[in-house]
Amino acid sequence: AAIRALAEAFPGSPLRLDPNGAWSVPTSLYVAEQLKGVLEYLEDPTSGTDGMAAVAAGTDVPLATNMCVTTLAEVPEAFARDAVRIVLSDHHYWGGLHRTRELAGICRTFGVGLSMHSNTHLGISLAAMTHVAATVPDLAYACDSHYPWQTEDVITERRTFTGGRLTVSDAPGLGVDLDRDRLAALHRRWLEDDGTHRERDDAAAMRVADPDWTTPAVPRW
Repeated sequence: AAIRALAEAFPGSPLRLDPNGAWSVPTSLYVAEQLKGVLEYLEDPTSGTDGMAAVAAGTDVPLATNMCVTTLAEVPEAFARDAVRIVLSDHHYWGGLHRTRELAGICRTFGVGLSMHSNTHLGISLAAMTHVAATVPDLAYACDSHYPWQTEDVITERRTFTGGRLTVSDAPGLGVDLDRDRLAALHRRWLEDDGTHRERDDAAAMRVADPDWTTPAVPRW
């Protein structure tokens, strides 16, 4: 219902759904059937290449991943089994900008789409992502970015999205300047942290809204 409401509120806008591998294969197929023609793609509805291949075989909704294809060694099986239609790359865990371009070439060869994953990056990472994305000739899917949610940065001038787009800077390097005072302040905060912010704890975050929350087993449904 929520996805359909979004489709009605923002007609023509591409919608994506990411259960982070939490669904069973039957649940994934049920949701895919209900949202056929609504979703641009369904990201990691179930866990692992086996599950993704089973879902892909039963639906026309494109499946994307940043969980079951995260290294070049995982590409052959996933592509041979048609487990994914879009790979969400990330220049951090794929090994840099050149390796991301290598992945893009492999995807293009096998007719698999490419997009880019974001995980609360700051301006330097966003600039790198923008530059490498601009070099991919057939990047048919908009890249993810959590940057608009970030309230702090380590560059002198925040990057600004206009109509969902970023301008590729023609300044030297990545086109951003490091704010060393902000970097030092955030570094001090990191050193002084007692672990509250340093270690990710999704269950604790959920308990802010629901004090009785416990992390369920996967698949959850």
